[in-house]
Amino acid sequence: MASPSDEREPLLQLHQPESSHGQSRFVMDTAEEIHMATTSNDATNDGAGDAIGNIDQVGARRLLRRIDWRIMPLLFLTYTLNFMDKTILSSAAVFGLREDTHLKGTNYSWVSSVFYFGFLLWAYPTTLLVARLPIAKYLAVNTFFWGAVVALTAACSDYGGLITVRFFLGVAEATISPALMFITSTWYTRDEIPTRTGIWFAGNSVGGIIASLLAYGIGHITNSLSPWRWMFIILGVATFLLGFGLFFLLPDTISDAKFLTPQERQWAGDRVVIAGMGRTEKTSWKREQVLECLRDPKTWLIWSIALLCQIPNGGTQNFANLVITSFGFTSLQSTLINIPYSVISIVAISGTGWLAGRFRSMNCILIGLIVLPPVVGSALIGSRNSIPHGVSLFGYFLLSTGPAGLPLLLSLVQSDYRGVTKKMTMTALLFIAYCVGNIVGPQLFISTEEPTYGTAFRAIMICYALVVCLAAMLRFYLQLVNKRRQREEGIEGSAGASGAVGGGKVADFADSRNVTEAVNEVQLRPEDYEDVTDWKTFGFRYRL
Repeated sequence: MASPSDEREPLLQLHQPESSHGQSRFVMDTAEEIHMATTSNDATNDGAGDAIGNIDQVGARRLLRRIDWRIMPLLFLTYTLNFMDKTILSSAAVFGLREDTHLKGTNYSWVSSVFYFGFLLWAYPTTLLVARLPIAKYLAVNTFFWGAVVALTAACSDYGGLITVRFFLGVAEATISPALMFITSTWYTRDEIPTRTGIWFAGNSVGGIIASLLAYGIGHITNSLSPWRWMFIILGVATFLLGFGLFFLLPDTISDAKFLTPQERQWAGDRVVIAGMGRTEKTSWKREQVLECLRDPKTWLIWSIALLCQIPNGGTQNFANLVITSFGFTSLQSTLINIPYSVISIVAISGTGWLAGRFRSMNCILIGLIVLPPVVGSALIGSRNSIPHGVSLFGYFLLSTGPAGLPLLLSLVQSDYRGVTKKMTMTALLFIAYCVGNIVGPQLFISTEEPTYGTAFRAIMICYALVVCLAAMLRFYLQLVNKRRQREEGIEGSAGASGAVGGGKVADFADSRNVTEAVNEVQLRPEDYEDVTDWKTFGFRYRL
């Protein structure tokens, strides 16, 4: 593994071309030279370049903590409920849902899959709305609708009712991941995005633990209302109440953040312009950015990896409890066995997120490594007829690292795509792949093969093996592009900065101290706030 010193230069380096997209070779290599080059105050229009006052290291860390404590708990809780509401179906299936709603044959597989048809329908329209509407208010209203749909699931008594509410649940939840990605790239730098994405995405696995404990507790209810109906009622009410928290506590933009002072808001905004992915406020839809996204080779490599990661995910999420009960466990025991599975997923997601943020060239490597245990696990489960149940159960736990592949892809999209329309188009494509994979996945669990599901686990093994190959190809491609751009531009550039700012300076950050120095010293200009793509940003380098 590369050491931190291998990944980043120890000093804040600024490279000075003729303009933000120019080709000059002037280079400044020390913090003292940076100070002399950037303390002029001659840029003055639309507030860009106005002096905002310096914030020292202690103040910068305090400000980041305040942002974290306001933003991250809301995102984490949203994603926790997002996962619980979507996957509680698996627990409900072993507590009478299939019998009470008269599901037969492949009915249950389609109830699982139809969620993703709704998601697929709304995936692109919602990414456009996320970038154009006040994000907090849009997310809150969507959450009210989402909670109501979950609660209404308890009223279903037949296949038609279940299909309908699951479809609209997919519509509601299509907004969640794109919104959280947009919020993360709005508030955080390129080095911070992978770790923060790992934190809120770990809500998936925490949701798995809570859902298992909730199902275990509710499973003991013996009154006239079936336990599975109580599951949907409780989660629906909790989700609806979350909407109020999002509405009143989550800011729409950095400039609307009332919990920060005007100086802190300006500083936080400039911070992501210099070391993040640029400003996301007051942008418009740009057709040329859509076309650029579709022409970009990395788009289709990432899309293919997402698809192959989600085919296994779609099946295991919805058939997990059925597979566990086939090992000889009761319905109640199957809910508890998912707890260690979720704990392993939490460690994998948060750990790989931290590593991807700490080392700029580790993302693709981590994707390849994290799916190797599921390759082995699916092979063991597929051979369950010839091995002890205990070994098969161990194979099931090996599948738990697979979900960590998606947040690594999400952080790569957030960190390697500049331009709001381009980024949101890629986000939509990513979740179209997510939907297709999750639609296909449950169909591989053929009812006539129950409980071994041989076809499904052979397919899971093949999908994850292909992910390893494509992750290697993606890394090789991004390395080639970085080397070509370095050769054409004549500077090293940085995978930790947004590109050229302040009249053409490209900063490389060794740590948060250098980010603070740059925000205090670099005099931003109006063009630094423009909505420009990664292809057209001088000095921009891709994280690998």
